[in-house]
Amino acid sequence: MQTNYWASHWPAEDGGAERQQIAGSILPGEATLTSKLAIASTMVVFRNPGELYLLCHTGGDDGISWVEQLDSLTLATIRRSVDMPGGLTWPGGLAVHANGSIYVVFGQHAHRLSPTLEIEAHQELPQRAPYNSFVVLRDGTLVTKNFGGARPGMDTYFEAASCELVALHPDDLRILDRYEVGQGSVARLSAHDQTTYVVGVESFMGIDFVDGAFVSTSVKQAPYRTAGEGYGWDAVIADGSAWFLNNGAGSETFDGSLLEKGIATAPQQIVRVHLDSYEVEKYEVNNASGGIVANPPAVDTNQKIVVGYDSAAGVVRAYRYAATGGTLLWQIKLNHACHPLVFPESDLVMLNDFDPLLGADQIVLVRTSTGEIVSRVATESPLQSVLFGAPGEANDLYLCSFTHVTRLQFLGNAST
Repeated sequence: MQTNYWASHWPAEDGGAERQQIAGSILPGEATLTSKLAIASTMVVFRNPGELYLLCHTGGDDGISWVEQLDSLTLATIRRSVDMPGGLTWPGGLAVHANGSIYVVFGQHAHRLSPTLEIEAHQELPQRAPYNSFVVLRDGTLVTKNFGGARPGMDTYFEAASCELVALHPDDLRILDRYEVGQGSVARLSAHDQTTYVVGVESFMGIDFVDGAFVSTSVKQAPYRTAGEGYGWDAVIADGSAWFLNNGAGSETFDGSLLEKGIATAPQQIVRVHLDSYEVEKYEVNNASGGIVANPPAVDTNQKIVVGYDSAAGVVRAYRYAATGGTLLWQIKLNHACHPLVFPESDLVMLNDFDPLLGADQIVLVRTSTGEIVSRVATESPLQSVLFGAPGEANDLYLCSFTHVTRLQFLGNAST
């Protein structure tokens, strides 16, 4: 019995705590686009069929967040929560818990909402810092962490000396336990079962949560960072490994895209941590300096393919991996930056391609096994998406940018 997330096809960012981004199947064809101006949107999640929820926020040092329930086809707003306090801004998170409630972590605050978006519980979090989302463990506990990187206007080279895990009870959001990580962490958390995974600025870490407390004796670490290399971002937990991309510094200088925003001097790489041994492997995406990412790779476990990218240079590269090591499959030029979606049943991965000359973001479907581009549709967003997508229910998908939420449906293959 699932005890962490609601039993929908997409109850949380990246589909769940393991961040596998698995979206089933999609059949490209004639495309129709529906767009909604939503400043600033972050992600959409599903509760029951047709129940689509959108997380939005403002910016600055006194940001607020709110949730809208949208018509899943037209994107019209059905209802809206009240404005919820946040504080220092960095994109937060939204998820539908197995108990049916909707949870939001944004800024320094966590909220529990009913399906009709009334506030059921609220908790101010310990640090005066933005908390960048949360995961839900198997027992239903929420785990969050303060953001440890530079925000707009700060020194690009800033990294927090340490960050802290905070465990929250799902009923009333009371704090159950806190754990000092001992290093900064910019990435969002990942989890499997009762283990929370932290991509720190120097090492990858796992820690168990048992009987209401973090178990310090369970901590395992894998140092991954070398000279000239930037810190890692969000990790995908798949096929017995954690997969993430390095060279994360510079994302706070986003000015409509991440093109040419990197500061790393080491190559852009996919980092793989084997969870049985905590040994580290790396697969090169781009050997030029100045790489940057702000999101996770895509992993197709059916075909044993991992797709990485460099958002500064517009390089996307895929490897077929084995128990150890990997073989280069393909490389394409694509100005990708958002969270991918993996459609393993269709041999497709959703990426984006920002056109700086047109000032337009495009949704692209790429053949996972070959790198062939099979669909390209321009959105109304003038900004490159660095945010989240979601699969729909009618041969469609969604993608958020800081200005728009977009629904892309392929006709002739599903009812509208």
